[in-house]
Amino acid sequence: MAAHPAPNRDELHIAGAWRPAEDHIVVSDLADGGTFAEVAAASPADAEDALAAAEAAEPAMRETTIVQRANWLTAIADGIEARESELAEVIVREAGKPISSARGEVAAAAERFRRAAEEARDLQGDYVEGTTAGHEGWRAVVRPEPVGTVLCITPYNYPLSTTALQVAPALAAGNAVILKPATKTPVSGAILAEIIVEAAPDLPDGAFGFVPGRASEIGDVLAADDRLNAIAMTGSSGAGKHVAEVSGMVELHMELGGNAPAVVFPDADLDAAASAVTKGSFKYAGQRCSAVSRALVHEDVHDEVVERIEAEMDDWVPGDLFDPDTKLGPLISESQAEWVEELVADAVERGATLVRGGERDGRVFEPTLLADVPHDARIVHEEQFGPVAVVAPVADEAEALAVANGGDLGLDAAVFTADYDRAMRVAERLEAGGVRINGAPSHGLGDIPFGGVKDSGIGREGIGHTIEAFLTTKSIVL
Repeated sequence: MAAHPAPNRDELHIAGAWRPAEDHIVVSDLADGGTFAEVAAASPADAEDALAAAEAAEPAMRETTIVQRANWLTAIADGIEARESELAEVIVREAGKPISSARGEVAAAAERFRRAAEEARDLQGDYVEGTTAGHEGWRAVVRPEPVGTVLCITPYNYPLSTTALQVAPALAAGNAVILKPATKTPVSGAILAEIIVEAAPDLPDGAFGFVPGRASEIGDVLAADDRLNAIAMTGSSGAGKHVAEVSGMVELHMELGGNAPAVVFPDADLDAAASAVTKGSFKYAGQRCSAVSRALVHEDVHDEVVERIEAEMDDWVPGDLFDPDTKLGPLISESQAEWVEELVADAVERGATLVRGGERDGRVFEPTLLADVPHDARIVHEEQFGPVAVVAPVADEAEALAVANGGDLGLDAAVFTADYDRAMRVAERLEAGGVRINGAPSHGLGDIPFGGVKDSGIGREGIGHTIEAFLTTKSIVL
């Protein structure tokens, strides 16, 4: 597909109006090379203005009705669907995602706004009667109220659907929102900002701010400000720890790094397990927090699983990102590809077998299969975010749990076995926010809560759960 003229979004949205910026972010074209777009870069002063405008809009947002907010969210979903082709192409170019996956992401973003509208319509208070001595006859109305202003810090790997998972619940709960998209993928966020402004013309001025910018320049200005009431963030564990350190008394809602183990026992359906591990390792070139980062396979079936994964890899080759049959694209940056290369080299130096792949060409890293990976290899415990299937042998259930739980991350995990009791026993003992039985980890649209333990996050995401995180309650005693 021929390159299109670069879409330049040279304005920020602050205090209910579009305004020019003095600086710009240059966005690379991962499909055709070169520059794809230039997007406005907010300055610290712009960030301050967005915070002030959001604080000023809080009273007006509290007065909005559930019906009004639900109508906004539905109109935003309609706007996303109306621009599906444009948004999908943008995601391909700025994120390097194959077109089939990009289209799925657009559909997921629209559906998340629709589900937030449905959840908003179910927001209800409570009526409580006192039952303790001395409080007989007390009655209270318990009302859900917005927390105030929510800062949304979104990632590059799902630049539209993850943004929807933060922004939609924040608006549904009646909060002012400041959106700071990932610097590498701000174009889809800019289009979403346009859609929100057009779809909700009666949104109070300042209730939605769009401030793309470099984290080094505006990150702390935003995150450390005491006018914020909540921060929603998806990103690396290191970035999340920094935000947590600089933020004040705010609600933190964070999905951070992952290193999901897939534990495979001898009684598992090995074909199904290998297929799930392959897809879980290579989808979006492994740049997913829920990616299968290491398969911990019982030593009795280690070689069989490796053979099956290698056979599955024939379908995972880099190609034209606009070809619907392409499953694999480049990594987001050359530095990310170099990081994956470093982890693979470390594993091989420690004794792992390089079965297939391992070569890098700029941002493109070959789909790679490592077998007999020793447990002390860095790739077993560090987040790789690359297209590498890591297979490490384990002797028994105890060793599998020890290796799986041995690191600092605990977002997702998977267990493959035909034994129900073992599946539940291992799932309960895995230190992870979510465990899938006989399937690769997947977060879906947000109907099932997800999030991590240890350094993988704070809180649980999901449309309804995120709305609850962005609400507080007020008890009015009668």
